[in-house]
Amino acid sequence: METTGIVIAQTTVDDEGRAQALARGAVEARLAACAHVDPPFTAFYRWEGSVETAREWRISYKTTERRLPELAAWVQREHGYEVPEWITLPVTGGSQAYLRWVAAESAAEE
Repeated sequence: METTGIVIAQTTVDDEGRAQALARGAVEARLAACAHVDPPFTAFYRWEGSVETAREWRISYKTTERRLPELAAWVQREHGYEVPEWITLPVTGGSQAYLRWVAAESAAEE
């Protein structure tokens, strides 16, 4: 399957303000062209031998494969969780104008 060089990267946090800060901070740093904060949802997960429940917000970043390592390092550094969710999804298609915009807006300033 061919990819476009664009990826969607996702993480979750348990605080709306933190979610907004992670979204805005990555866009301000040009690590992502945009970031969406989804409404809160209930997460169930296994942690240290117990099943836990938490209210979380998902942040979805649109960026390039080239910027992904820097975005991942930034999120790891800025995130509050010991083991933050970090999932990346390749974008296999889409509007060429939108994909060009994502690439341009997530490029490092020279």
